[in-house]
Amino acid sequence: MGPCAGGAVYSPAMTDFVFMVKHTSYMFITGPEVIKTVTGEETNFEDLGGAMAHNTKSGNAHFACESDEDAIEQVRTLLSFLPNNNMEDPPLHTSAADDRFRLCPELDTIIPDNPKSGYDMRDVIHSIVDYGEFFEPHKYYAANVLTGFSRLNGRVIGIVANQPLHLAGCLDIDASDKASRFVRFCDSFNIPILTLVDVPGYLPGAQQEWGGIIRHGAKLLWSYSEATVPKLTVVTRKNYGGSYIAMSSQHLGADFVFAWPAAEIAVMGAQGAANIISSYRKQIKESDNPAETRQQKIKEYEEAFNNPYIAAERGYVDAVIKPSETRQRLIDALEIMSTKSEALPPKKHGNLPV
Repeated sequence: MGPCAGGAVYSPAMTDFVFMVKHTSYMFITGPEVIKTVTGEETNFEDLGGAMAHNTKSGNAHFACESDEDAIEQVRTLLSFLPNNNMEDPPLHTSAADDRFRLCPELDTIIPDNPKSGYDMRDVIHSIVDYGEFFEPHKYYAANVLTGFSRLNGRVIGIVANQPLHLAGCLDIDASDKASRFVRFCDSFNIPILTLVDVPGYLPGAQQEWGGIIRHGAKLLWSYSEATVPKLTVVTRKNYGGSYIAMSSQHLGADFVFAWPAAEIAVMGAQGAANIISSYRKQIKESDNPAETRQQKIKEYEEAFNNPYIAAERGYVDAVIKPSETRQRLIDALEIMSTKSEALPPKKHGNLPV
């Protein structure tokens, strides 16, 4: 709620969640005056280490509150989702839960006909969960991935979801860090994880590669594979390549994987396949009408691979479901997994690729 500077800032950095109040909270190791003296750079408290700076740029803070009172209220809301300690289960509120048999007909039409068009994954979350409640840490950071707490039939869940409205839902360095930390937190406190997937891949680019996307991206695979809590996954649309593996696939230990009929589960999209697959590329090159042949190959690939049924045949998807039935199917799966018990080999800790 106030300033925190110098070595003292490592204390909040090691906590689970950091709440900051706009225009009164500041965190920095070296203040504006020291920075100006050493580097000549001019800045101020708010731009350097204010609530929005750490919520949008550094990711060091999880919540930006309007006032001290708002901060306390948000802390109360967060605690309502958490158990008293890591040996207990989260609080169960089945008596006050939303209708467990409620359908979500609005989800049947939420996916745009144009595969390049976006939609708000928050709308999917609000439709599925109890009373539309979604409490979101890191709301302003790495907006291409959503993380937050909610309930299904009174049971607390943690949600990780791609956001198609931002960077098409691609995974990048910041999104990988954000999602990995949240998955590990949920696993620490026995909170089941629901993953909603619409991801075209990891964000390409030299800056991402030089920034260590391989290492940062591996954190997400590590976190999911290490988590022993119930893990449920719903593929709403795209699910390609390495990001398919990373977003809580069965290969990383997902307990239930559902897919909507429009889901596209493949190594890559049809446009990329037409450019990469050697037989396609050869036929396009030798054709009298390369543009038309390319479109034919794209359509051929889409019909053969851009659907969830191939993955379902191989056991990578447990069921292809109607979007409107998503809430019911997830509640059933969560009930089945409520007694899940899994233990990792005894060790102090793994060597997370930090």
